[in-house]
Amino acid sequence: MKDTFETRIRSAAIAGWWSLLIAALFLSLVWVWYLYLATAQPAWMLQLLGPGVTWPMLRYIVFLGVSVLKMFLWVAAFVLTWLSLWAHQLGKRS
Repeated sequence: MKDTFETRIRSAAIAGWWSLLIAALFLSLVWVWYLYLATAQPAWMLQLLGPGVTWPMLRYIVFLGVSVLKMFLWVAAFVLTWLSLWAHQLGKRS
């Protein structure tokens, strides 16, 4: 029973770290894409988002979105660290 539980905890930790890595890569890609668009400031981008959207508003929305995603990644990293340590302790006991 303990071996099965330990295996599941370890597998959950590994899957979580891979998910965190993919999310971090996605966030980096979004940030690079935003930096490119913010420097170029193409007119089609504002037309795509609708009337009344300005570049300062778009900068604020992207900054807020990236900040929320970064906070989520930090919380996920904390939980995954705890999960990894727990799996390690379970492995030492059996």
